Amino acid sequence: MNTEERRVKLLERLEGATQALTGTLLASELKVSRQIIVGDIGIIRAMGKNIYATPRGYIIPTEEKEKKRIVATITCRHDMEGLRRELEVIVDNGGKVRDVIVEHPLYGEIRCDLFLSTRRDVISFLRRMEKCKATPLLIMTGGVHLHTIEVPDEETINVIRRDLRQEGILIENEN
Repeated sequence: MNTEERRVKLLERLEGATQALTGTLLASELKVSRQIIVGDIGIIRAMGKNIYATPRGYIIPTEEKEKKRIVATITCRHDMEGLRRELEVIVDNGGKVRDVIVEHPLYGEIRCDLFLSTRRDVISFLRRMEKCKATPLLIMTGGVHLHTIEVPDEETINVIRRDLRQEGILIENEN
């Protein structure tokens, strides 16, 4: 199979997936190295395809899911101890954490895809962070960061905001 055929197969595989697929899995299926997959993903993105790289692998969001759900941005502040609680509040109330965003003083906006939608996802994310001794982006900004979250309806976002407010995590809009 040549490069173009491989990229077509890779895109077909991602478009048909209902959950994130790891680079290792895709590399194995296409009989190439993981680094080749990373490069192919970059080329496919450059061609205008929306592919997210999440902690669990690559995924293409389906347009239908995007239309049915409400997308909101919330601003939060907490320390390391608040990280687990923040994510649990969001997913336990039916939200999906798409990403985390911080405003770096030198580099500007830094956004990382998360796609956490269950408590199991949160636990897995925190274990990986601990295992690789990583620190969350919030340490660069005194704990202040944003999340893009998906919710099924307005009531859900209101409950998430209420619970984050009660935890002392939500930063209210000053408008």
